[in-house]
Amino acid sequence: MKILYAAGEAAPFIKVGGLGDVAGALPQALRAMGHDIRVVIPMYSAIGAMREKCRYITHFYINNSWRKQYCGIFEYKAQDLTYYLIDNEFYFNRPNVYGEFDDGERVAFFSRAVLEILPVIDFFPDILHCNDWHTAIIPVLLDCQYRSRPGYGMIKTLFTIHNIEFQGKFDAYILGNVFGLPEDKLPLLYYGDCINLVKGAIECSDRVNTVSPTYAGEILNERYAFGLEHILRARQFKLSGIVNGIDTESYNPQTDSALKVNYSVATRNLKYHNKFALQEELRLQKRNDVPLIGMVTRLTHQKGMDIVCRRLEWLMTLDIQFVVLGSGDYGYERWLSDTAAAHQDKMRAVIGFDSVLARKIYAGADFFLMPSEYEPCGLAQLISMRYGTVPIVRKTGGLADTVFPFNPQTGEGNGINFEQFDDNDMANAIWRATELYRDKKQFSAVKKNAMSGDYGWNKSAGLYEQLYQSII
Repeated sequence: MKILYAAGEAAPFIKVGGLGDVAGALPQALRAMGHDIRVVIPMYSAIGAMREKCRYITHFYINNSWRKQYCGIFEYKAQDLTYYLIDNEFYFNRPNVYGEFDDGERVAFFSRAVLEILPVIDFFPDILHCNDWHTAIIPVLLDCQYRSRPGYGMIKTLFTIHNIEFQGKFDAYILGNVFGLPEDKLPLLYYGDCINLVKGAIECSDRVNTVSPTYAGEILNERYAFGLEHILRARQFKLSGIVNGIDTESYNPQTDSALKVNYSVATRNLKYHNKFALQEELRLQKRNDVPLIGMVTRLTHQKGMDIVCRRLEWLMTLDIQFVVLGSGDYGYERWLSDTAAAHQDKMRAVIGFDSVLARKIYAGADFFLMPSEYEPCGLAQLISMRYGTVPIVRKTGGLADTVFPFNPQTGEGNGINFEQFDDNDMANAIWRATELYRDKKQFSAVKKNAMSGDYGWNKSAGLYEQLYQSII
């Protein structure tokens, strides 16, 4: 199959969140399966030195509504996969990838450019795979303005929702002024007194999927859909879910250079060396008789920081150690920092992000806490299990699809779950984790189960292949 994968970010060029990881790994897996898949992203100035490694192909001008804008095409090849980067200094030479005042105009330009470059690069895909609100207008533009052009008529579209909270909402005024669409197309996009780009993608795409089966069911409900539940219920026949994978070559405890001591599932008893190294680096007492609970997360309500902060003082009464790495809302940052300062014998809060320290926490912690209110898929729990760090998660979205409660009687399960988004339920799960830690035989068994799981992209890529084939 010929597939064009359009995204607002993709590793190794630029990565803001989980989308960047997926856009970096899934196309590689599909290419390895023999498909002619290519990736297209904006050429942000924030890409940095990798811009110099891209090869200039050509440039032309496109009409972005009434604006005539330069569109440069650059190419980069890695592991037999072709990337196209759309260049425009006016839109993409910015300090931020997202969050600019003219984001609507920026995504309008990029989305139209994705369609305009097809004859230039001589690549008309069987499947045009769009991701999140940054590319949600592409299926709308394709249906409304490009279908009659040579080569565009048979293109099928898949739209993947990575996080439905972010929908691309704009004033209806920009329908023609920015997106270049006539008034009679407004019903495709108009929802909740504004233009909603994700709504338009749901209407126009051949299929819609999310990044876990459970999340696909959850977003049919008001609590999780952020207002789009009625549209999704009406278009439920289009909807499905496929769990993400991780790059198991990069996240490999046997080869990860960030680790003090490398180990495998067979030598998981060596894992404690990384715990001691993490404790030493963070100036915590080197102890293996207490469980070390880690978090690597955005400090937001969605990630469960409300219920974590409400239980911090209780957590400090337990015989544990607690390490948090992340940044986000100032209130959470301050709460965590103040608690850590008051309990320097048990807790560290590192505000910011350090990719090397994150890997040390994945490998050095005994448990990994993810008490999310909602989690479309989640990658951190997959990484933690890859390193033999037992996840403690709320049963939602992708967490429910990948983490299964350990059963001491049968020896099955790879983690610890709790049901309600509630600090009492979370506290009970943490208490159960401390009890499990004391039983060294059972704790070794759950670590073995966690490390033995298949968290790579092969299975998920195969499901995407089936989804593409069903669309065609």
